[in-house]
Amino acid sequence: MYKTSHQWIAGFFISAISYSCLFYTNAWLTAYMTYGLGVNWIYLPAGLRLFLTLVFGFPAALGIAISSFTISYAGEFSQEAATCIGIGLISGFAPYLARIFVISNVIISPDLSDLSLSKLATCALIYAAFSSGLHQWWFAVRGLDETGTLHHFFVMFLGDVLGAVLLVALIKYSLDLFRSSRST
Repeated sequence: MYKTSHQWIAGFFISAISYSCLFYTNAWLTAYMTYGLGVNWIYLPAGLRLFLTLVFGFPAALGIAISSFTISYAGEFSQEAATCIGIGLISGFAPYLARIFVISNVIISPDLSDLSLSKLATCALIYAAFSSGLHQWWFAVRGLDETGTLHHFFVMFLGDVLGAVLLVALIKYSLDLFRSSRST
């Protein structure tokens, strides 16, 4: 997929940096919409994780995983490195697993030019199920207070779906505008 190591490195760094920036922006914008530890009613970085892994694949997953580990370790989850490692891996590789599943079962071109609303919704639902399920399972395994319940799963699922649909639709709309302006 990648012609040079420069493209791989660029995908990694773009993913790590943009995810970190949007994470903190989302935390500021939606501070009043937090349901519990690691659970938001609207989580825009979910859309970015989905978009980045659709575009860059594995380098994006790795960049997001490292970024998420760092954010977790420096933030609310700093009590234990193992917890933060799991959060990082799930944050980066849940969307990558969803990407593999979607590419295998839903036909989407690599440049996302045929990403319709129904395909976007399918991607967002699959990704949100993977991400929410794995995060809440990990929180329960780690014994974190007030996490890992079915209620937390549903709120995280909803927040991920809303964030993914909002952000990916905005990106797709921007790309379509850019393409149409270049063709005129």
